[in-house]
Amino acid sequence: MPGLFITMEGPDGAGKTTVIEKLIPLLEERTNVTITSTREPGGSRIAEDIRQIILDVQNVEMDVRTEAILYAAARRQHLTDRILPNLEKGGIVFCDRFVDSSLVYQGVARGIGVEEVYQLNQFATAGKIPDVTLYLDVPAEIGLERIHLAKGNRQFDRLDQEGLQFHKMVRQGYLDIIPTDPERFIQIDATKTVDEVVQECLTALVDRYPEYFTNGER
Repeated sequence: MPGLFITMEGPDGAGKTTVIEKLIPLLEERTNVTITSTREPGGSRIAEDIRQIILDVQNVEMDVRTEAILYAAARRQHLTDRILPNLEKGGIVFCDRFVDSSLVYQGVARGIGVEEVYQLNQFATAGKIPDVTLYLDVPAEIGLERIHLAKGNRQFDRLDQEGLQFHKMVRQGYLDIIPTDPERFIQIDATKTVDEVVQECLTALVDRYPEYFTNGER
C-alpha cells in the first residue's frame, strides 16, 4: 500500500495535541503499518530551530511576510526530512498542522492573502497535500479560555498573545477553506469532551481507510 498522509488542523485551544496523544495509540492498535507522529512548525532538527524563532514571545516585531516565509521554510525542511521519507516507505504520517494553518493564520488573520500564501507553500511543498485532514472546530472564545486555563501546562507562544478578533479570523478562515476541498476535510466538533472527540476522529479514519486500520475492534 502507498503511504498515508493525515493532518490535524484547528484554531488555538481546539485540543489538537491532547487528542493526538490519545488517538495515535488507538490507531496503532488497528494497524501493522508504522505511524510517524509529527508536528509543524518543527518536526525535524532544522525545522525545530526555525520554530523557536517563529514562536518566541520576544519576537513581537516580526514582519508578517517574514513569518509566512519562515513557516514555509520549516515546512520544506520537515517535508524532506520526515514526511516524504516515511511516506515513501509506505508508512502513515500523522502531522499536527500543515499548509492549511498557513493559509488561515498568515493568509487570512495576518491579511497577506490566501492565494499569496498558497503559492508560497506550493513552492515549498512542491504541491504535496494530505490525503485527509481532521479539522477540530471550536469557537474562538472557548479556545482562548482553554489556553488561559492551561497556562503552565502548555507552551505559551507568540500567537497565543493575539486577541479575540485574530482568533475569530483564524476560525472563520478554516470554515471558508473547508468547502474548497470537501473530500479531504473531516470536521469534528471539538467543544465535546476529549474522549468524544478522539472517538469521532478514530471512527472517521477507520471508516475511510479500512485497508490501513482493520486490526482490533472499532
